Amino acid sequence: MPKLWNETIEAHRSAVRDAVLDAAASLVTEHGLLSVTMSRIAQETGIGRATLYKYFPDVESVLTAWHERRVAAHLEQLEAVRDRSTDPGERLRAVLEAYALMSYERHEHHGTEIAALLHQGPGIAQAHRRLLGLVAGLIDEGAASGGLRTDVPAGELAVYCLHSLGAAAGLPSKAAVRRLVGVTVAGLLPAAHSCRPEAIE
Repeated sequence: MPKLWNETIEAHRSAVRDAVLDAAASLVTEHGLLSVTMSRIAQETGIGRATLYKYFPDVESVLTAWHERRVAAHLEQLEAVRDRSTDPGERLRAVLEAYALMSYERHEHHGTEIAALLHQGPGIAQAHRRLLGLVAGLIDEGAASGGLRTDVPAGELAVYCLHSLGAAAGLPSKAAVRRLVGVTVAGLLPAAHSCRPEAIE
């Protein structure tokens, strides 16, 4: 198959896939998760159902792909936030706050049902590893500069941060989210040694 023709086919497939995921996103935003059906997606996009089923076997696969695309976009946003500053402390706090606000806004718009349904699968697991690596790298930077504790490995502290900030989904306001970020960051500081890990082993 000629390269140009192959590229044209791939571009068409990508366009169809994007149109389907955009339609799913629009339906979820406007009418909720239960509004997303293969019939509604076909209607929204103008793509025949037979063609639609060639790309996605069922509505759950559409929602999973849509969610994976959103997660990838959020990771790119967090990396952009990280790159706005050169100060290790500022970089870490900005990324943690952005992550917490994403959790808060996602829950505010879609509730817990979507999270329970979609936070699974290999794509999400890979994105979570990438997110952990991002936060752990920033913690390593902060520890190397003397601004953060060094008695706990950066990977463990990254897990602590993400689990702690997951609670942002249940908070009543953005101000409360920012307070939670402050408490989480305080746990990373060198002075926070009142309960050393070896003391509770």
